[in-house]
Amino acid sequence: MKVKVKQWHAVAQWRWDTGYNNDQDDDGEDVCGICRVPYEGCCPSCKMPGDDCPLIWGECTHVFHMHCLLKWIGTAASKQQCPMDRKPWVNAERKIGSAPPS
Repeated sequence: MKVKVKQWHAVAQWRWDTGYNNDQDDDGEDVCGICRVPYEGCCPSCKMPGDDCPLIWGECTHVFHMHCLLKWIGTAASKQQCPMDRKPWVNAERKIGSAPPS
């Protein structure tokens, strides 16, 4: 039996690899801790999600939209600390798709 495909509609979804289990959408680990927007969305400063609104990891393993963190670090109240655990903020060297820092 031969089958001829007349039409095909592809559907795709992408997610940032944050190192958390993305199967559980209610675990609270898939949103930016500053703006509370999902990582797949974009921060309030951006219009389109993706490479123009990347994520940034700290050595403390917390993840934020880059623009949200830069805005936070720029305030006097931040004292150059992570907004989640108040440890000194140090960027972790991380490539997209690699394991999160430990």
